[in-house]
Amino acid sequence: MRGVPAHTDSPESPHDVVVLGVTASDAHAVANQLIAHDLRAEGYTVINLGVCTPVSEFVRAVRENTGVLAVVIGSLNGHAHEDLRDLPAARAAGQLPCPVVLGGNLSVGSTKDPGALDRLHRLGVDHILTELSDLLPLLRELARRTTRPPLPRAI
Repeated sequence: MRGVPAHTDSPESPHDVVVLGVTASDAHAVANQLIAHDLRAEGYTVINLGVCTPVSEFVRAVRENTGVLAVVIGSLNGHAHEDLRDLPAARAAGQLPCPVVLGGNLSVGSTKDPGALDRLHRLGVDHILTELSDLLPLLRELARRTTRPPLPRAI
């Protein structure tokens, strides 16, 4: 089991930590490193678990790091559904209470299965991105939602 890398930058807000990794059977490292670099440049604290990351390592990283805004998972080999088969149990047990974001090539072959996205949502993926350019706006929106002041209680 790999250790969860600690990042030395202190968070600017309590919800600016992003846990990043690539699905369990996927060894595509370049995009993962570029995304980590871009997120850090935008001020996020990135816990980068790297490639071939099982769901259990995402769970451990969330448990061991406070202020996790989201778990961001990449898949380029198209096997995300199989690699995330443990996600429903982790979500049901409350082990991944933050949003799970998935992006990349999410199905095998040149013909895309129209039901693939529905199956991924049923596994517990909250947001599926088809464009990398959508990641930063999504994270900003998630941060806005988590730092919204509470509504006044009725007396």
